[in-house]
Amino acid sequence: MKKYIAFLLTAVLFSNCQSQDTQATNTKKTIEMSTNNLDTATLGAGCFWCIEACFNGLKGIHSITPGYAGGTLKNPTYKQVCEGNTGHAEVAQIVFDTTLLSFDELLEMYWFVHDPTQLNRQGNDIGEQYRSVIFYQSEEQQHKAEQYKQRLTEEKVWDKPILTQILPLDVFYPAEDYHKNYFELNPQNPYCQNVVRPKVEKFKKVFGDND
Repeated sequence: MKKYIAFLLTAVLFSNCQSQDTQATNTKKTIEMSTNNLDTATLGAGCFWCIEACFNGLKGIHSITPGYAGGTLKNPTYKQVCEGNTGHAEVAQIVFDTTLLSFDELLEMYWFVHDPTQLNRQGNDIGEQYRSVIFYQSEEQQHKAEQYKQRLTEEKVWDKPILTQILPLDVFYPAEDYHKNYFELNPQNPYCQNVVRPKVEKFKKVFGDND
């Protein structure tokens, strides 16, 4: 796979640092108040580096975690998923503040950021792991996703049928740590230069006001 080959060209080391805040009690209260408005969306639209890079920094985004969903193998690795035999899709699990960003707005951005008419691929990234899929986590999300997909179909936004799957989320497996913020940390990676960057630039032109 093109992306997997490009990944092998770059090695990234991560270190996590934690700091203590003297205002821990007040900070904890603030976090508890804000988390009351959080919801989670799990979206597959090809390479999860692309999805994360596009949505990163948007107003209302609390966190984005690249990962795998929809397969049968427990605790899959990136290499196993790239081989295309696990049934998983590369996804981004997005935690967002519903007072600043709605699920409907996320759906609009989601369908903009990729071509949902391609079967098990996005461009030169070919395989079931790159399929277009929304893993809903509530009946409301399912209804909104199906309704939005139907509207796009009726409006004939694309000449070809929309192949996006809308499925219940069973298990989400976070990807290995080096995938987190991959585009930001590896801007010179050939795949990031040739594939991710153009998508991000196109996305920001349309949704830049949400930064």
